[in-house]
Amino acid sequence: MVVFQSYNVLFNSFHFIALFLPITLVIYLFLTRIDKYKFALGWLVLASLFFYGYWEPSYLIILLASVMINYGIGRALQWRDLSARAKWWILCLGVAGNLLLIAYYKYLSFLVSSVIPLVGIDVEPPSILLPLAISFFTFQQIAYLVDSYRSEVREHSIIHYAVFVTFFPQLIAGPIVHHKDILPQFQKVLSNNRIYRNLSIGITIFIIGLFKKVVLADGIAPYSDELFNSVATSGVKPDLITAWAGALSYTFQLYFDFSGYSDMAVGLARMFGICLPINFYSPYKACNIIDFWRRWHISLSTFLRDYVYIPLGGNRLGSIHRYKNIMITMLLGGLWHGAGWTFVIWEALHGFYIMINHGFQLFRQNVLKQQQEATAIGIWFGRILTFGIVVIAWVVFRAESFSTAWTILEGMFGRYGLGVESFQLGLSGFIMLLLILCWFSPNVYQIMSKVRPVIMSKQLKHKMVYGVFVWKPTFVWGVLTVCLALITYVTIISGQPSEFLYFQF
Repeated sequence: MVVFQSYNVLFNSFHFIALFLPITLVIYLFLTRIDKYKFALGWLVLASLFFYGYWEPSYLIILLASVMINYGIGRALQWRDLSARAKWWILCLGVAGNLLLIAYYKYLSFLVSSVIPLVGIDVEPPSILLPLAISFFTFQQIAYLVDSYRSEVREHSIIHYAVFVTFFPQLIAGPIVHHKDILPQFQKVLSNNRIYRNLSIGITIFIIGLFKKVVLADGIAPYSDELFNSVATSGVKPDLITAWAGALSYTFQLYFDFSGYSDMAVGLARMFGICLPINFYSPYKACNIIDFWRRWHISLSTFLRDYVYIPLGGNRLGSIHRYKNIMITMLLGGLWHGAGWTFVIWEALHGFYIMINHGFQLFRQNVLKQQQEATAIGIWFGRILTFGIVVIAWVVFRAESFSTAWTILEGMFGRYGLGVESFQLGLSGFIMLLLILCWFSPNVYQIMSKVRPVIMSKQLKHKMVYGVFVWKPTFVWGVLTVCLALITYVTIISGQPSEFLYFQF
């Protein structure tokens, strides 16, 4: 089986916040001020490698080998004198090598335990320790190789490429960055003297993300763990209220965990003068499932669209092929998240949702002839419906087995009774607060829209500004940030830091 190890250097750990981050940042800024270009980027690479290798030094070999080999393949693909046929074979070998690396560490145990027995062979699955962030840095480099083949990449030094892949704010759990967004920034950042501005923006975003993770996500986590663990280990049959309370708890735990990580990654990068692409944008405000996937894990959705869905033909070959391509893309996205049938079923559900969404849009345009904007009632109906079906899919995503997921889903639809006696006022109030935050509060990118904290996708640019909540480096915002930091600090010292949920993917 694939083994997930507990990680020691976390963004929400005391060692990271009090030691690693300030030391790395101070030395980096010092080197940039004395105009030591290669030294500054070299130091950032060394610090990122230390961050990665702290939990398991042996897996530094995998990361370093991956960086060196992919850099060499990328440079080969950029040779102008190379024939098109030779480039094609080099690309195929490069992509295949990256996929085989993921296949061994992430999917070998799944194949041995779940697929091989189907042909009547009984083999003991190997125990494999999954290298941290292997899916993220491998997909990132596959995109680099494909773009090199397409002649969309300029030549870069090994130090630029290494910092592009290993930059610690986004190395562990994304976003999956694109070379054209990040590499030019590293080439220009050392001439940027706006240190105070970058630090004030970065620290603010980092603290907001840290608060989301430590106070909100970790605060609701025990309630979701209680439901899923009790059903999986004790065979508990949850009543309707218990099932919904646990499912909603996980829905908000995952939301604020991933949102918190995304904010912290953006804030950390901005402290070093780098803008990361947006990866999370209020997905529970989505009015349909297509919009949801434009807001949730945006970098992965973009990668799957550009390097899987469109090469398969996209929507160019008619509706049948379009739906087939959607389902293939979503299934691959499910397998990216993890080697298990629950992940496959989860993405199959979302693929089914998206096909229904596209079909309804065609029906409304071609049959009902409705082209006007949706009304407020229509928007909220779509938002509630989308949220409901996402919650149902999250149950499958979180469960360790399909039988566990099915039992919880049966409970959510009332098979095991209403369970009025299970109602907890405190938990219900916490869930309602989190729902209000998701639906009615501005996100950090809207709050800080005037300072352009992230590289924004075209679909989301028109939603950036949020009126009176726009951030400015004022005394009031400083006080609010300090208050959030103090609340988060008290929470951290009262318990052990928990790892981010997306670390295991």
